[in-house]
Amino acid sequence: MKGAAAEAIGTALLLAIVVGSGIMGERLSAGNQAVALLANSLATGAGLYALIEMFGPISGAHFNPIVSAVGAWSGVCPVQRCVLFVAAQLAGAVAGVAAAHAMFDLPLLQLSKHLRPTAGEALGEFIATFGLLLVILLLSRFRHEAIPAAVAAFITSAYWFTSSTSFANPAVTVARALTDTFAGISPESVPLFIGAQILGGTAAAVTARWLLSGLDGPS
Repeated sequence: MKGAAAEAIGTALLLAIVVGSGIMGERLSAGNQAVALLANSLATGAGLYALIEMFGPISGAHFNPIVSAVGAWSGVCPVQRCVLFVAAQLAGAVAGVAAAHAMFDLPLLQLSKHLRPTAGEALGEFIATFGLLLVILLLSRFRHEAIPAAVAAFITSAYWFTSSTSFANPAVTVARALTDTFAGISPESVPLFIGAQILGGTAAAVTARWLLSGLDGPS
């Protein structure tokens, strides 16, 4: 239960960072979307690094159903534990969005109108999730202590090099459909993004297993 609580709190704080920094960046950027995205990406990367360092020793700091699912598939995380983690992540993500709205005096209940319907954005989510999982899986084998900084750095860069601005996380995607702010995604765009994330995570798990096989005992 402590692990699930860490996942819920960590994911809630992550969404508060993503949505809150998006709102603040948009308000202060005077309509300059590049400045707003820069503020959003830097805040997310910095916050993610802190959250992984904080909660990693307690739950592994997944904050992401794809990470938990791959952990269950690889045998690192027991299935029942990972199912509990996914539920905690979803609940925490929604709570984090509501907290961001409350901080900025916005209606707590919203649905995003930000359409993200293109195949290019789906490819962006595939690549973002593939890259994120590769960072985690490869570093977990040989340089576990580097994961917080590497994940934060990858997500910060992926805000800029992917067409989707790198959600790479089904819990984040679902929760961001509940905010009609800078970070939002329309509910009708959610299935496309989550489908791409599942494919990207699966491809990363298979690729990492192949790359690591035989390097240091069975992978």
